[in-house]
Amino acid sequence: MKELDQYQSLLAPINAFLQCPTPEQWVEEASNPENLKVVLIDHLLCELKAGQSAMYLIRKYAVDKESAHSLLDWFKPYEDFAYRKEGNLATLKGKSSISKAIMAKSNSPYSQDLIDKMVLLIKEELHHFYQVLEIMDNRGINYEPVPASRYAKGLISHMATHEPQTLIDKLIIGAYIEARSCERFAMLAPHMEDDIAKFYVSLLRSEARHYQDYLTLAEDIAGKDITERIEYFGKIEAELISTPDDDFKFHSGIPELVA
Repeated sequence: MKELDQYQSLLAPINAFLQCPTPEQWVEEASNPENLKVVLIDHLLCELKAGQSAMYLIRKYAVDKESAHSLLDWFKPYEDFAYRKEGNLATLKGKSSISKAIMAKSNSPYSQDLIDKMVLLIKEELHHFYQVLEIMDNRGINYEPVPASRYAKGLISHMATHEPQTLIDKLIIGAYIEARSCERFAMLAPHMEDDIAKFYVSLLRSEARHYQDYLTLAEDIAGKDITERIEYFGKIEAELISTPDDDFKFHSGIPELVA
């Protein structure tokens, strides 16, 4: 599709960063109209989880107590909808921006850059959550919670347990999740209905920047070359994507029924 052409410069470094492409079997399964509901619902929850991950990072490492409470309040309507089935499109409208300033801890060793990048990422992920919900609403697809795939858990299980390496690993993992999402939006767009295709293409720019922001933060906090650690998680990520998986989701591996 023509809209994708202008984004090739964004996709080239992402495709080089990922250690394997998404298998065609996954694209075929995700393109099946019968799977649209699970693709959209899992995408919806992935947007929320991406925002939560960024929120937990800055709550743990960077912000003062008042800001930590403000971050929780910011997420409450989205979490109420996703986990308690409270609220709807109308109650979530306009909630993606935070009204209070997010302030750094006075003794935080991490820079304001971590806060600034993560707050911007959160705003975008919550806005994307709302946009996915709109697409579902337009199709009469009711929200039903679905269990998470093995993907994020599989990456997180390999994190170091000592700081600052834990934080560095979290940031590297965040980069891979964002990069894979970007690659999959690009691969799926040509197979989807027009409104979803345009939406997926529109996500490429922000998702591409997100993965770069995560990597930049990881490198800055490490203060040294982390190529080896990035490649380590790249191998784990590629294995999760390229091996049989009996639980079809947005970040799942090769659907087992066609593996």
